Amino acid sequence: MKPLRVLTGITTSGTPHLGNYVGAIRPAVQASLQANVQSFYFLADYHALIKVGEPERIQRSTLEIAATWLAAGLDPQRVTFYRQSDVPEIPELTWFLTCMAGKGLLNRAHAYKAQVDKNLAAGLESDAEVTAGLFMYPVLMAADILMFKAHRVPVGRDQIQHIEMARDMAASFNHLYGQHLVLPEAAIEEAVATLPGLDGRKMSKSYDNTIALFAPPDVLRKQIAALVTDSRKPGEPKSTEGSALFEIYQAFASAQETQAMRQAYADGIAWGQAKDMLFERIDREIAPMRRAYQDLMSNPGHIEDVLLAGAAKARQIATPFMAQLRQAVGLRSLRSTPVASSSTNTAKASAPSIKQYRDTDGKFYIKLLGADGALLVQSVAFDSPREAGAVAARLRQGDAAALQDHAHQLRLALEKEAVLQALAALMASSESANL
Repeated sequence: MKPLRVLTGITTSGTPHLGNYVGAIRPAVQASLQANVQSFYFLADYHALIKVGEPERIQRSTLEIAATWLAAGLDPQRVTFYRQSDVPEIPELTWFLTCMAGKGLLNRAHAYKAQVDKNLAAGLESDAEVTAGLFMYPVLMAADILMFKAHRVPVGRDQIQHIEMARDMAASFNHLYGQHLVLPEAAIEEAVATLPGLDGRKMSKSYDNTIALFAPPDVLRKQIAALVTDSRKPGEPKSTEGSALFEIYQAFASAQETQAMRQAYADGIAWGQAKDMLFERIDREIAPMRRAYQDLMSNPGHIEDVLLAGAAKARQIATPFMAQLRQAVGLRSLRSTPVASSSTNTAKASAPSIKQYRDTDGKFYIKLLGADGALLVQSVAFDSPREAGAVAARLRQGDAAALQDHAHQLRLALEKEAVLQALAALMASSESANL
């Protein structure tokens, strides 16, 4: 049974926070340990260029995110862990898919439509500040997925459209060039938590309401203390519904610990005490990873080596696959293909040919003529047209073995090398005629 291929990427545009860890990193690391699963994890630094114009930030984010994945337990020996920009086949496939993607399809992409709506609401031209990178984002994402023939791509519901667009581009490519690309499926993780941030909204760098993942303990405690709570005093029962503090606690706690906190809410726990409990529970899980993270951050050369080794591993798949796709679309070496004449009639006249005929003696014969009309092969007589036709068919297919198999029936009029060249040219012209 072939392993299931699962692919996950994270854009190198910021510092990982608790929401990233709970919603993506932790479940992805756990999934990488499953049997019969081939996992691909990549740092999407090409994608970061669409939204970040600060080179130092992209470099720093790449280091931080790579260190985070490794500190969280991702095993680069078990998975393929690479930086997107280290695999040059990905942008090449992006161009192939660009030639497949309809503009109407890309017009419907959520990110592009959101920017257009924002512009129109502000009274601006619809495409104001819209770069080709933003518009083509779904094509690059499709190349990320299709390059490694991923079967499943874990995404949030807002990303399902990108998987559907990747399938659309892959289907168009396969229809035109043959079945080369695997159509991926979106894997929606319903159980994966979406953490609220300090203000109760979804934890996001866009809202500046995040809790840093590997902040020092005193900073982590201070950020947790800033969580918004209601005005109920100690001793007053508190509701877990809509409580950001409780939701974050639940994302880290066991079922038994969660139930105990739920009861503490009902008993009127003080918010300060609840925040202390949240800090202790998070720090218990994060502290060992924080130490590993700090060690990795102090040794960026090691992380670079890990990423380059991962890229080499990824390219063992990408390079031969890209060669296959180049062949499929016609980007081929000219050494294996004769130069075609611009005139169809001239091409036909200059190609070798097989002549099968019945002579005056009532027997059937075969001739192989070169491009210049010179006789290369003359057969002995065949009693039936079927016998002659079977041998002629093998020659028309460029079957050089027919010369050996029917040596007693086929006489070479010129040296064998010229005959073999003619058979190769005959086969090539036959393939060209069938295109």
